Amino acid sequence: MKAVAAFALLAAGAQAAPHYTFPNLAGTSAWSSVRQTTNFQSNNPVTNVNSDAIRCYQMTAGGAPDTTEVKAGGKITFTAAPSIYHPGALSAYMAKVPSGQTAASFDGEGDVWFKVYQDMPTASGGQYNWPSNGKSTLDFTIPQCLAEGDYLFRIEHVALHSASAAGGAQFYISCAQVHVSGGSGSKTPSGLVSFPGAYKATDPGIMINIYNNGGKAYQPAGPSVFTC
Repeated sequence: MKAVAAFALLAAGAQAAPHYTFPNLAGTSAWSSVRQTTNFQSNNPVTNVNSDAIRCYQMTAGGAPDTTEVKAGGKITFTAAPSIYHPGALSAYMAKVPSGQTAASFDGEGDVWFKVYQDMPTASGGQYNWPSNGKSTLDFTIPQCLAEGDYLFRIEHVALHSASAAGGAQFYISCAQVHVSGGSGSKTPSGLVSFPGAYKATDPGIMINIYNNGGKAYQPAGPSVFTC
């Protein structure tokens, strides 16, 4: 029985190994300013785009203990644990915290999210190849034109290795609490989206055969990237 149990544990570990989380911003400890996700131990992804988990995948309601200071126009770096193992699209969104709330108290519900980053693949032999594949640190730029204040910053990697049918895409998500300083406030993001609501399971950037794309350009899910 002990041998059987040990084998089961090894098999479970082997299945979980290719999965990953985004537990912290560079220079901070795990789950300090990043809200602890439901998969913090299992590393398992979200597969239902209509679930509330598609927003921040957080384990419990409420915020993280800390909020990280970032500068408009500067970089923010997420750490992947252990690394991005599967091929697929990397994106990032931000949401301005409403007046009267803080990054720790805001739940991110409603049409509040705007995209600030989207990577795009190269194509070779009918297959897509993404620049984020294999990375353990991911850098993003905070738009210079944003107003100062508290924001949620949402990282998303959608693994597309088994996404040829609806529900096959795997979403790896985390939300960090940040305070943006030094922003000019010269432009207000428009075309805001909600999570859930921004995606459909059949969107061409989500339900796709990345190994035989027929020469078509990749169409990312969600809105276009906000620019200053």
